[in-house]
Amino acid sequence: MGLNTAVTSFDNAVTPDVSTLSYEQARDELVQVVARLEAGGEPLEDSLALWERGEALAARCQEWLDGARARLDAARSQDEAPARGTTDPDDPTGDDA
Repeated sequence: MGLNTAVTSFDNAVTPDVSTLSYEQARDELVQVVARLEAGGEPLEDSLALWERGEALAARCQEWLDGARARLDAARSQDEAPARGTTDPDDPTGDDA
């Protein structure tokens, strides 16, 4: 079973496929997973499943953050592009100076 598939959680509730979660949903669930792991008391098998779920959730959050960064970089590039490409029409060399 892959990490992104919907699984039956440790409370017998079905957890959603990680790839369908928003950043906020993945982050909030990750916080819960970390809290359960830190609290201890889970059987080994459940702890391993929690760890795997946490890894998948962390990866999903990183995907969202990487996507947001790429969008910001693209927006900045579009804003800066006209400024870089301008030339003085009276300068026969085409230099910006």
